Amino acid sequence: MRVILAQPRGFCAGVERAIEIVERAIEKYGAPVYVRHEIVHNRHVVESLRAKGAHFVDELDEVPPGGITIFSAHGVAQTVEQAAEERGLPVIDATCPLVSKVHLEGRRYAAQGRTVILIGHAGHPEVEGTMGQIPGGVRLISSVDDVARLEVPDPEKLAYVTQTTLSVDDTRAIIEALRARFPAISGPDTKDICYATQNRQRAVRELARVVDVLLVVGARNSSNSNRLAEIGTELGVPSYLIEDANALEPAWIEGKSSIGITAGASAPDTLVQELIETLRRLGDIEVAALPGVDENVRFRLPPELANGRQVA
Repeated sequence: MRVILAQPRGFCAGVERAIEIVERAIEKYGAPVYVRHEIVHNRHVVESLRAKGAHFVDELDEVPPGGITIFSAHGVAQTVEQAAEERGLPVIDATCPLVSKVHLEGRRYAAQGRTVILIGHAGHPEVEGTMGQIPGGVRLISSVDDVARLEVPDPEKLAYVTQTTLSVDDTRAIIEALRARFPAISGPDTKDICYATQNRQRAVRELARVVDVLLVVGARNSSNSNRLAEIGTELGVPSYLIEDANALEPAWIEGKSSIGITAGASAPDTLVQELIETLRRLGDIEVAALPGVDENVRFRLPPELANGRQVA
């Protein structure tokens, strides 16, 4: 069997930064540090950080007085920021800079008197945080059908922003529908879409052309990982989202000559390597990687944790 790896795959710069923030906070301040919600959507990452001294909490009232508090990469609403300030909690913000950029864009549109429309998935932590960062009430939509049902106070004063884990391809039809119904609507340039989401989806489209089955390493609650598996299915390739090698079913690859592997932006490469080793135990394999984008993006750490860290 040939095992073909997508490039790029796995961790993005925002995820790497968030994990490093937790690790450096533990080194600097000592355990425990308190992280609101999962730092990123991956059980293996969360368990690794928990073993080092991170405590994951659902809400801030679970953090003891004075506890070092870290906001996850998905971002939080302003009410959460205010609650932490009122309690005097020392906060380190691990929000992905690309998510923060969406918050800034949304607030800028709101300051112009525009109603802001957010393209995203209801219930996702990033969406909840973004909606809580933009004043004036955000309209959430997730499909072209939602556009037809939109009711807005002034069709001439509208703007849209998008969840970062949606790609240009994911949002194109919705944006076209918005512009068709509301010609005056404003929105960010497509270059503002998360580079990692777009790159991973483009890579999996290339991979799906040359494999018989696709394995996507990622968590069930990871939006971008689910989308990678959906793309494979849409392109006619049997595609499976698995948390790790233990979830692999040998029947999926029986009789297949080429197996594609990719990983969501919050899945560590160790999980990919463990999956490859599991495949080796099932038969002779030849491993190759498709050519693709070489990502060299790195984001700055918060100043309290930077300590001279080099930034590309």
